Amino acid sequence: MEIQATTYDAYRLVHEGILAFARAERHGIRVDVEYCKKKRAHLTRKVNHLYAKLRETDLYKTWYKVYGNKLNTESNHQLAYILYTVMKMDPPKKTKSGKGSTDEETLQQLNVPELDKILEIRKLLKIRDTYLNAFLKEQVHGYIHPFFNLHTVRTYRSSSDRPNFQNIPKRDEQAMKTSRRAIFPRPGHQILAVDFSGIEVRIACCYTEDEKLIYDTLHGDMHGDMAVELFKLDSLNKKYPGEKNLRQGGKNGFVFPQFYGDYYGNCALNLLEWAKIGSLRDGTPALEHMQNKGLVTLTKDGKVTKKGIEKFTEHVKKIEEDFWNRRYKGYKKWKEKTWEEYQKKGYIKFLTGFTYKGVARRNELLNAPIQGTAFHSLLWCFIEVDKIAQEEEWDTALCGQIHDEMLTDTNPDELERVAKTIQRVTCKDLPEAWPWWIISPEVEADLCPVDASWNTKQEYKLPEVE
Repeated sequence: MEIQATTYDAYRLVHEGILAFARAERHGIRVDVEYCKKKRAHLTRKVNHLYAKLRETDLYKTWYKVYGNKLNTESNHQLAYILYTVMKMDPPKKTKSGKGSTDEETLQQLNVPELDKILEIRKLLKIRDTYLNAFLKEQVHGYIHPFFNLHTVRTYRSSSDRPNFQNIPKRDEQAMKTSRRAIFPRPGHQILAVDFSGIEVRIACCYTEDEKLIYDTLHGDMHGDMAVELFKLDSLNKKYPGEKNLRQGGKNGFVFPQFYGDYYGNCALNLLEWAKIGSLRDGTPALEHMQNKGLVTLTKDGKVTKKGIEKFTEHVKKIEEDFWNRRYKGYKKWKEKTWEEYQKKGYIKFLTGFTYKGVARRNELLNAPIQGTAFHSLLWCFIEVDKIAQEEEWDTALCGQIHDEMLTDTNPDELERVAKTIQRVTCKDLPEAWPWWIISPEVEADLCPVDASWNTKQEYKLPEVE
């Protein structure tokens, strides 16, 4: 499967995008080398301590009896054999090949204390080896110059390497803080990061022209609404941490998976994981509330029974049917029409002048125009901001791109001008350049203090477009 620029504008977007990325690469990003070295040594000591504790456990002793000196705690194959064959545990989830899974989510569900040590070791090793070591390996005089590529991803979006700047963690709090603590602007500057808010949902509005989706995006809260239905809540207020978690469950456990082609069975299992960390504003745990509402049944120690999982799965199935057949039927119609067009022609066209062709699975095909067009929109803005920075001879420079986010190494004296420019380019110039944008783009920003690490970012309100 491949994406091709089939119009002059599409070709120019890629051509100018490569040049803009090259300037960001040349500018580089400052790294605190001493911090990386000290943190790496600290993580090594911590890992060694955890290994010593792990060796005292029954799980490790059983493992050693089977594999002896060939024991490798990093081997998922060995771990799966010990857990599911030797210890005869029932795997909560299986791989596509039918074997017991050993991913983080599954190991947590097994509720075996020794596995927590293995998960912690794996996380610390990843922080040390994948992030900190990469910074140290690639830095030159205290700066890294990561590549941002437009030619390595077969379908859409960019990639990054040497080091992979787009791989810096965002969801895991410890990994994110440890990694971003190493990243700094140039002396006397500050990092300004601007992120497109829900851009893929907005692009979906442009393709599907679904009236309900457009309304919910502009005026409603589809994630909150779905959480209310899924967990049978009377209402939801995301100001309360426990209910905020349930809203996140509605978003990441149902809405986005549905948009990306997942089905109710997987969604139900993911939603139950979110329910474990959710609660109501009166303090009632979400799972207890769900049992009171007849959605699940729990054991005495608070775990969801097999029958409870089946009951909740059936509930999610009904919501999925309503989601596509009533709530977002326009989106469903677009998916059917697009798939039919691809089957006849062997390709589909993007709103940005690209053609997507070749052999593709249904979900892959339907996600491509939305994800691809979302990135092309960000790339267009990246190019425009870079042009203005050169024309006006800013001391500020674009220095990175991560998914739907642009990073700038900003001179504080230019902050207001930079912020106004980015706001205008993203929210005013973009839809004027591409009139198929039938719903206004939105961006959010984070700002770090002068000379502070990326880890210190705080929400920053961009100025209104004049």
